[in-house]
Amino acid sequence: MFSKVLIANRGAIACRIIRTLKTLGVQSVAVYSEADAQARHVREADEAYLLGPAPAAESYLRADRILQVAKDCGAQAIHPGYGFLSENPAFAEACEAAGIAFIGPAPDQMRAFGLKHTARDLAEQRGVPLLPGSGLLTDLAQAQSEATRVGFPVMLKSTAGGGGIGMRLVWNAAELTDAFDSVGRMAQA
Repeated sequence: MFSKVLIANRGAIACRIIRTLKTLGVQSVAVYSEADAQARHVREADEAYLLGPAPAAESYLRADRILQVAKDCGAQAIHPGYGFLSENPAFAEACEAAGIAFIGPAPDQMRAFGLKHTARDLAEQRGVPLLPGSGLLTDLAQAQSEATRVGFPVMLKSTAGGGGIGMRLVWNAAELTDAFDSVGRMAQA
C-alpha cells in the first residue's frame, strides 16, 4: 500500500479520490491551477501544490510539472482521475520511468483501447457481446453500405477522441454524407 498519492486532477473527482485515500489511511497530495487555489480538493488534501496558470495546457496537462511535484513531495503513486492525463500512455510511462506508480491502465492497454475500431476488434475477438456495428470506415461509400447493413439510426464515431467528441447520431441515409464529413473534420482537428 502506498503512504502518499498525488491526484493529478481537480474538482469532484479529486475530492472522491481524497476521501477514499483518507479511508485507507493514505496521505493525499492535490495539485491545482491558479484559478483553483481555493477549490475544495485543495482544502481537503493533506498537501497541495500549484501547477501554473488557469489554462489546463499550462497546469493540469503539464506532465513534467506533475511528475516533479510527485518527486519533490515523496508521492509513491499518481492517480490521474479521468480526463486530463488519465488516457495518456506517455504519461504512464514517464511515471514508471520516474519510479512512481501510475494508478490506471497500462500504457499498452491505453494504446489498444484508445482507438475505437481497435477496441471493437479486441472485444469481438474475445466474444464480448456488442451492438451491431462496423470496423473502421475508410470512405463515404463504405459508410453508406455499412449503415444500410446495420440499419438506421446509426451512431457515427471517430476512431479517436473521447468524451463524445466526433460522435454523430444519423437517423437516415440523407444525413449520412454531412455526418461523415463532420466526423472526419473533427477527427483531423
